Amino acid sequence: MPPKFHVLNKLRPQSAVVDLPSEAPTQLVVVVRRPVQKRRLTQRVLGLFTFLMVPGFLLATSIPALAAGTTAFGDDAAVTLAAPKASTDGQTVAASAQAATVQVSRSAFTADTHAQVVARQRAQARAGAYSTVGPQQAGDDYPWRASGGGLSPLGYVTRQCTDFVAWRINRDHGTTGPYAYVWANMTPNGGSASRWASAWNSHGWQTSNTPVNGAVAWFNGNHVAYVKSVNGDGTVSLEEYNWGGDASYHTRTISASEVALFLYPPP
Repeated sequence: MPPKFHVLNKLRPQSAVVDLPSEAPTQLVVVVRRPVQKRRLTQRVLGLFTFLMVPGFLLATSIPALAAGTTAFGDDAAVTLAAPKASTDGQTVAASAQAATVQVSRSAFTADTHAQVVARQRAQARAGAYSTVGPQQAGDDYPWRASGGGLSPLGYVTRQCTDFVAWRINRDHGTTGPYAYVWANMTPNGGSASRWASAWNSHGWQTSNTPVNGAVAWFNGNHVAYVKSVNGDGTVSLEEYNWGGDASYHTRTISASEVALFLYPPP
């Protein structure tokens, strides 16, 4: 019976039995070759083909856009990629060949007259645009304390000394709407405080260096205040707005001699 040899296949975890003829040599070398793995080879070839073809396809599709000079970003827009260039003193300046010409259009402009501005501000004031807001100080009954710089129904600028004194004159006369004394009939030649003394003289209204309650304290420095009381020590207690330029309510007591003139209340 011929001998049998067990041959170990190193490529697979199993062994094979080989029958040998009786005259076989005492030593036998069996060579087992690795089978060709066709599936793995095919996958590697396809991967290499894909790796080479995709960049080439992308490059080929981008060449027409580069040659045309624009690339699209949506249906209605294009970005210029190529433009003529000019070189001056080693510096390169690029100018787009597709730059659009800017059209400048001018429309007619008209400004309101001073009378129109005043009329509009008075209408806003009557509609309550400058109504009182926030808490008031004790003794401050001025009704148009909101900021904004407009005109009150009296025709003077709100939160100024003139408007506050004009309010007090109307209050003392019991006319708080409609108002008896306004800019148009009290100081028609100008609303600034510096003109109040001449306006009193033109009306024939009384002025004096002797203070009385309810009079207007007129100062040379373009300021007026309301005389709240005349004190026995020769001082007067004043109420005023915008003393020091802060558009706020103030009270102070000063010597009557510091007041240039007292304008008595209109009759």
